[in-house]
Order: sequence, then C-alpha cells, then structure tokens
Amino acid sequence: MRILLTNDDGIFAEGISVLRKALEKTAEIYVIAPDRERSATGHSITVHRPLRVREAGFRSPRVRGWVVDGTPADCVKLGLEALLPEKPDLLIAGINLGPNVGTDVLYSGTVSAAVEGIINGIPSLAVSLATHQEPDFSWAVRFVVSFLPEFTRQVVPAGTLLNINVPPGVPRGVKITKLGNIRYVNVIDMRTDPRGRTYFWMAGEPLDLNGNDPDTDVRAVKDGFISITPVQIDLTDYLFIEKLKNWSLPWSREELLREYLPDASAGAN
Repeated sequence: MRILLTNDDGIFAEGISVLRKALEKTAEIYVIAPDRERSATGHSITVHRPLRVREAGFRSPRVRGWVVDGTPADCVKLGLEALLPEKPDLLIAGINLGPNVGTDVLYSGTVSAAVEGIINGIPSLAVSLATHQEPDFSWAVRFVVSFLPEFTRQVVPAGTLLNINVPPGVPRGVKITKLGNIRYVNVIDMRTDPRGRTYFWMAGEPLDLNGNDPDTDVRAVKDGFISITPVQIDLTDYLFIEKLKNWSLPWSREELLREYLPDASAGAN
C-alpha cells in the first residue's frame, strides 16, 4: 500500500513522525508537509508567490519526503500533481496536536488536507490527538494502525472523509459521531505594544452549543471516547432547496429586466 502523510503542524512534528515510523513497517510512505506549523489555515492555497520544495531525508528506504513552504492543501496538490511518482492508495492527515471537532473542522488545516485528498478521489483520514498538554500519541498511533485494514476493506462514499479524534489517556472505546457546534467567546485579545500601538491576538474559549448531546464528536471526546465522524464536502442544504424555490424572486430573464432595469425591459428581445 502507498500512503501519503501530511499535516498542518510541520513535517518534523511529533505526531506525523510517530505515525510515519509505525506505518513504514508495512507500507510505502510518502510524506509531504509544511516546513512549519500551519494550523488554522483551513483550505487556503498559495497563489500570489511561488512555492519552494526541498526533499526531506528519511533513513528508511520505504519513505520519501518533501518539505513545502506552503499550506497543507498546497502540500497535497503539489504531491498529486508534481512530486509523487504514482497516485497513493490512501491519504492520512495527522496526527494533529489538538482536537479538530465540531465547526473547528472549517478552520483546520489537517481536515482540509484530507478534503483535498477526497477531491482527488483518494480515500482520506484526518486524525487528531484531542489535547495540547503533555501529548502522548501512542494510543492514537495504535488505533490508526489497527483501523486501516478495516478502512481499506470497506467502501466510503465518494466525497466523504473520516475525521478521527483520539482523547488523551486510555480511550473508553469508539463512537461514531456527528459534528458538534462550537462557537468561540472572548475571541479578540487587544493589547498595546511598547510604542503605544494597538495590536490583536486571536484567542478565544470554546463554547459547546450542543450541550450534552451524546451523539456529537465534542461530547464523545470529552467523555474519553475515540470519535469517528464522516465528513462530506458537499455543503448543499438539500432539505432547504425546495423551500428556497418558493421564494418570491425574478426567476426569468424578463422578470430580472423588469425588476432591475425597468426602462430597458420594454425594448428587450
């Protein structure tokens, strides 16, 4: 099996390093990751400057790596379109340091790297260790390694990735979950520099808007369970489409002209 590893913590971060060492025993590994931390970059790509790439020297003959001075999405795009000798069978983004649960997946460079994978038709996982304090990746690595045979045996719908969050410590088990709803409060920390100029830090404290809903990834991780959430890239609200069609809008060209260009509509063909 050929596996592409990437992340948003940087190519030499502990999470991706321990995962690479565990997987290289049984698979051919490509590592393409940012040269430094790129957390919370979402699905941004670099279009206003050239991207620089250099090879990363790994000792194992089963591993090839590249360091990219761009975002996680850049890394996947470069890998698939320019760097890799052949298309990988699987993409894993992680293991990220810190949780990627709820609406945070919209900001996450880790999840966005996995999204780029499924855009290109590659089965993809995003994996995160849901803590920032004294991280121990051992259980996260164990779970990924044991999970891969089942993941590759099953069929995941096109356009869907699996977002996995592993709690700190020994997990109580595994739960299949939906995304929770998180909003941040006290987000902006305004400060003054020594020259009297105002600057801002983006900070904030997460507020779980789902409360005690046991089916969310937020609750599962808080309760000590490994959370697996299927995430799809189609953001269309299909339930609302028919209601939206009943709104009073100028649906035809003639109606648009009458509504917005009344003088021109009289002579319109």
